[in-house]
Amino acid sequence: MQIIRSIQNRIYEVRGERVMLDRDLAALYETETKILNLAVKRNIQRFPQDFMFQLTKEETECLRFQFETLDNDKKPLRLQIETSKSGRGQYSKYLPYAFTEQGIAMLSGILNSDKAINMNIAIMRAFVEIRRITLMQNDLRAQFHEIKQRLGEHDVQLSAIYDAIENLLDEKVEQKKWEDRQRIGFKK
Repeated sequence: MQIIRSIQNRIYEVRGERVMLDRDLAALYETETKILNLAVKRNIQRFPQDFMFQLTKEETECLRFQFETLDNDKKPLRLQIETSKSGRGQYSKYLPYAFTEQGIAMLSGILNSDKAINMNIAIMRAFVEIRRITLMQNDLRAQFHEIKQRLGEHDVQLSAIYDAIENLLDEKVEQKKWEDRQRIGFKK
């Protein structure tokens, strides 16, 4: 369950799609981003635009700021795995690739290690869990909307009851005033 939570934390929403970045997938598969991307490029016909796309510079910056906000006590994260440890070229100069759920499933066909197969199973489970949570949230949203409508109807009904009680109280006050008035005329 811990690995699924870890994977869920690496799933982002970009362009209205839930995606994982190539650097996160490479880390999960225990390989380098460069090697993962080379395997993908050798099999590019398996990855149409709806399975994999390259992020724009703006999207990359937006995600990087999110990472730095989440991990402000750590060293700022880069969106690619380090290619060398010192000096120029420390970080990759290429924009990252984002893989949709179908693209990640397709990765299982080109990465044949046991680690990749097991990790793909865990990633698919994480996507299913996110989908289940989203459906539950949508169901809760519909239930809240229904409750709000019912409360609105009850407010109208309660308001009518309150008005009726006020009218009854006003009639009682009027009646009491009539009974408590000073009598005129003959007294027995």
